[in-house]
Amino acid sequence: MGRDDTHQYLIAPDPGAEGLTRLVSGQDEAGQITEIAVVEERPLTIFLNGQEIVTAMTIGDYPKYLALGFLRNQGMLHDDETVTGVDFDADLETVVVRTDGATTYEEKLKKKTRTSGCAVGTVFGDMMEGLDGLILPEAEVRTSWLYALARKINQTPSLYLEAGAIHGTVLCQKDRPLVYMEDVGRHNAVDKIAGWMLSEGVRGDDKMLYTTGRLTSEMVIKCAHMGIPVLASRSGFTAWGVDIARQVGLTLIGRMRGQRFTCLAGEDRLLRDADPAHVAPEERKNRRKGAKA
Repeated sequence: MGRDDTHQYLIAPDPGAEGLTRLVSGQDEAGQITEIAVVEERPLTIFLNGQEIVTAMTIGDYPKYLALGFLRNQGMLHDDETVTGVDFDADLETVVVRTDGATTYEEKLKKKTRTSGCAVGTVFGDMMEGLDGLILPEAEVRTSWLYALARKINQTPSLYLEAGAIHGTVLCQKDRPLVYMEDVGRHNAVDKIAGWMLSEGVRGDDKMLYTTGRLTSEMVIKCAHMGIPVLASRSGFTAWGVDIARQVGLTLIGRMRGQRFTCLAGEDRLLRDADPAHVAPEERKNRRKGAKA
C-alpha cells in the first residue's frame, strides 16, 4: 500500500506531520556521522471537569481523542453522561473534558495499578470493573480478512516505519482498516481510537482491533470495554490476557506474521477461507523490527 492508497482509511498516519519527529545527529557502528528522525515525546495533562486525573507521555497528536478515550476506558465516563466540551490548550499541554453530571473519579483515583504496558501504563480503580457478566457479541472472523489487513497495515506509511520507537493500533471492519493511531505507548494508541469512537458515535460490535503490541490483560480489557469482539496482534500473549478474553467471549489472535498466526480464544469463530500456502510471505522491508535505514 502506497501513500495514494491511504484513502481507504478514515484516519491514516501522517509521518511527515510537523512536531512528531526531529532530526538528531550521532554516530553509527563504524563511527560515521549519521542523522536520523527521532520520535518526539511530550506530556499531556488530562482534566475531568475541575479535577486533574493524569499526565500521559504522548507524541502529541489527537490530544482530544486521547483524553476522551482514556477517561472512557478508565470507567470515568459512562454511557449515561454527556460530554459538554473538550478543550485543548497547546501552550499548557492540557486537555479539559467537561460533562453535564457528577463524576466518579474520586474513588477510582485511590487505587492505581501499574500495567505491563510500555511507557508505564496505569489503570485507575479495579482493573476488572465492568467485566462481570460482559459477553461480547459473536463475530465471524475470516482468515482472508486477517491476511489482507496485515498486508495493508504493514505497507501503510507510518511514523513507526519513519522513526521507530512507536506502537500502532488500527480499528478495522472486515478487511478494511479504518482508523490508524500511533503513540509511544500502545495503551495511548488504543485510547485515541476509543476517543474517536466515542466522539463519532461509532459502535464496536462489528469491528476488529489490530495492534502491534503484546496482548496483555490491559489490552484485552480495553478492547472489551470498547465493545470490540476481535483483537489481533503481531506480538504474543500473556496468560491473563488469554483468560480474560475467554471469559468475555473475545476472539484473540496473535503472532500474525506472513502466513502464520495463533488463535488462543474464540477459535470456533474463525472461518478459514484462505489457504496459508497461497498467502505471500511478508516482505522484509515491511517487517516491523525497527526504523528504516
